[in-house]
Amino acid sequence: MSPVAVPDRWRVFGGVLLTLLLAYLVLVHWWFTAPMLAMGGEIEAMRDQEQALLAEVAQRPQLRKALADVRQFEASNPGFLPEASRELASAGLVLRLQQVVANASPNPAACQITAQTPTDMPTQEPFARVMVQVRLRCGMGELGAVLHALESGSPQLFIDNLDVLSRRSYLATGTEGAGGLDISFDLYGYLKSAPGGSRG
Repeated sequence: MSPVAVPDRWRVFGGVLLTLLLAYLVLVHWWFTAPMLAMGGEIEAMRDQEQALLAEVAQRPQLRKALADVRQFEASNPGFLPEASRELASAGLVLRLQQVVANASPNPAACQITAQTPTDMPTQEPFARVMVQVRLRCGMGELGAVLHALESGSPQLFIDNLDVLSRRSYLATGTEGAGGLDISFDLYGYLKSAPGGSRG
């Protein structure tokens, strides 16, 4: 065997390996191996999604129970107006206002309602707001009693845009403070239904 033949063999062997490697990269890897690897990654991602969906399905009974509990709480929540429509709720607000004003003083002239106007004012709130615009002629003590009774009772009522003007009448009946203040405010509460719900 010639001493020069061995390096020639290694060069030939190396050339064959390089040719095979190039053939693999061109003919096998990019056309077969790489797509298979990508497909394997997609299959793994789909398995993860399947596991997440199965976990969500397993939690569905618990979510249904939680939703039922929330709905039951809303249905029994004394903070909402008990009526089923805006019209009935507006009438209930007016009746509640009249009762509170009548109870504010033993003297009917000490606190009187001069205007009570139901108002439909659209809002972006999650529950339907029912509002009445109110004007009163009251003394300071009676006004405090009226506001406290409205905001501390049940259902939960709210007072907004409160405006108080001193306007003491020369024809006052002798009761201190009778008719001394001209008061206006918005009185409102919320129905259980959403703003777009039933209007009766």
